[in-house]
Amino acid sequence: MNTKENIVITNNVDELPILARRIEELVERWELPIDLTSSLNLVMEEAVSNVIFYAFKDNEKHEINISFSLENKTLTVEITDDGIEFDPTLRKKPDLTLPAEERPIGGLGIFLISKIMNIVKYKRLNNQNILTLIKTI
Repeated sequence: MNTKENIVITNNVDELPILARRIEELVERWELPIDLTSSLNLVMEEAVSNVIFYAFKDNEKHEINISFSLENKTLTVEITDDGIEFDPTLRKKPDLTLPAEERPIGGLGIFLISKIMNIVKYKRLNNQNILTLIKTI
């Protein structure tokens, strides 16, 4: 099965529930394992909320393009935005041995994403951030 789906939202936190519903519909329509819904929603909320909160220095509306493709039991998600350049894969892994109140802020989201997904890649192309997340089903 070779399937593609594209979702475009804006940099507004109120659109995260819309994205979650679309992911639920996609998992059902593509007949993916139902337990993938919650982990995929968690990954997308982490990744997309970081774009919404940190990628844009102005108060303008920006589009965030999220493409899903499924080919040979491999789910690929590509999140593209025109925000400031930021490679989340360069973040140091958080020290989970430290109590939460002693850990520096940041890095936990991408760590969580990398634990759920098999591959996490970043590139900057044509003034756009492209975060690629790959999961073998």
